Amino acid sequence: MTTPALPTSRDASLTAWAMAARGGDPEAVDHFVRALHRDVRRYVAYLGADPQTADDLAQDTFLRALGSLHRFEGRSSARAWLLAIARRAVVDSFRSAATRPRRADFDDWQLAVERAQPRGLPGFDDGIALDDLLAGLPEERREAFVLTQLLGLPYAEAALVSDCPVGTVRSRVARARTSLIASLSAAERCGPADAAA
Repeated sequence: MTTPALPTSRDASLTAWAMAARGGDPEAVDHFVRALHRDVRRYVAYLGADPQTADDLAQDTFLRALGSLHRFEGRSSARAWLLAIARRAVVDSFRSAATRPRRADFDDWQLAVERAQPRGLPGFDDGIALDDLLAGLPEERREAFVLTQLLGLPYAEAALVSDCPVGTVRSRVARARTSLIASLSAAERCGPADAAA
């Protein structure tokens, strides 16, 4: 089975691959997963998953999606459909974790976390600063901001993923921007010398 010629826009291509995968094309499944893995991984990480859990949740998302691909009808983009599945996977993970709390096997968990972080990567410090700024946002605003500004989802599709009206997504993004700008301005006023004091 050959993969059909794909439309030029990214979302149209992703949706075409999903539809071809739905028809049993293994090459289309591969294209679909490879094209969306990074977006799904980033989204679940920004929803609050730790790095190891984010990988597991991304894999769980694709397993759920491929298992229900036969029900995908292309009414929304495949990316919006998949991110909605990712959101449900994260919620289910939180629910499961809440019912079975885990204990750490080591005394100094902060040191263990610091040692697990990659070092020397370009933009590493900037990435930590962005994560800290985003973590300071209320959950709904952070989700709307990540979906539209970091993952590039159109507002209408972000509304489908978040299960709220488009106007609410726009409002959340605007408020997130205002909060992020205020936080950046405050950080610049403090400067490195003040932070060390």
